[in-house]
Amino acid sequence: MRVETRLAERLNSINPSQTFAITSKAKKLKKEGKDIVNLAAGEPDFDTPDFIKEKAYQAIKEGFTKYTPITGIPELKEAICKKFKKDNNLIYSPSQIVVSNGAKHSIFNTLFALIDKEDEVLIPSPYWVSYPEMVNLCQGIVRFVGTTIENDFKIEAKELEKYITPKTKILILNSPSNPTGALYSTEALEAIAKICVERKIFVISDEIYEKLIYDNLKHTSIASFNKDIYDLTISVNGLSKSFSMTGWRIGYLAAPPDIVEAISRIQSHTTSNPVSISQKAALGALEAENDFSAHVCKEFQKRRDYVVSRLNEMNKISYAMPKGAFYIFCNISKTGLDSLTFSNRLLEQMLVSVIPGKAFGWDDYVRISFATSIEQLTKGMDRLEEWLKKQSQKKY
Repeated sequence: MRVETRLAERLNSINPSQTFAITSKAKKLKKEGKDIVNLAAGEPDFDTPDFIKEKAYQAIKEGFTKYTPITGIPELKEAICKKFKKDNNLIYSPSQIVVSNGAKHSIFNTLFALIDKEDEVLIPSPYWVSYPEMVNLCQGIVRFVGTTIENDFKIEAKELEKYITPKTKILILNSPSNPTGALYSTEALEAIAKICVERKIFVISDEIYEKLIYDNLKHTSIASFNKDIYDLTISVNGLSKSFSMTGWRIGYLAAPPDIVEAISRIQSHTTSNPVSISQKAALGALEAENDFSAHVCKEFQKRRDYVVSRLNEMNKISYAMPKGAFYIFCNISKTGLDSLTFSNRLLEQMLVSVIPGKAFGWDDYVRISFATSIEQLTKGMDRLEEWLKKQSQKKY
């Protein structure tokens, strides 16, 4: 057997992570004692709150360490239903909920349940790195929907229609967005929902950043408009961003019963139940009286405002103001560098790590995360500004 035929053919369409080299290099330099400023983080820097940890400790002490129902413990699914009703004006029964090992797992399960070979999935670009790769794993076809910085990287309904074909099966919508922080208004979502209903297109609504929204703006769930779009929507969420629980690996989805039943079958033969202890911790998070996410959101807005105030002083950088999440997607085209070269040089010369925009489909951009302290952000912005001034004096 030849080496090139040892692996499954479907893996030929899966691209290696374009961010791995940068993040690995940053970790290596940090291990060597270098003073790395990490502006690449995809997770909150806050620790998981103690009241959530206590629920996990209690679960361990009580021996809650065995298998649970495949789709999650009943009390957690009840709490998720209450959360959907309170926060999103959505009515789901526990039988419509699947708790999985992170929101990413929920999205993959959904795609695997819905996509047949060569079905098309619409993904707004820039996009989170894993969306197209998950579609490829499911042997679907990705169709990227273009956006512009002038429209804050959001798709418009009239543009969306141009990308729809008879094979279009799903639209993946992420609001607020990674990597741009774009937030869709209620009006924009209503227009998109109308098209999806008319063309019978499923919507995977990734709402993982819904608790991190700034400037007194509000989040709207696309499934909340009417029964027609409700029946086509898979609402995906989790606790990793809002409760700083990235490593606990708890995500969940709500969907029509037939889709939930299919996803339950998939999960039963792959991962089985989510971690029992993490489920108890998640229940503690959702039932907490104190709104930890509100505190986190307030702090992130301060950080965002600081970073953009500094970027405004750098004539080589432009951006669209993020309305949510904790990223700023920055146009670096004036530097004359592609995103990988920019990111590598910034890391090597100034010990500042950012994520190349190529990973998100835009090679003249980089993603800056403000999920770190003001002290680190100050140091990072100082170094970036100094480096850009030096570069402007060079000929590339």
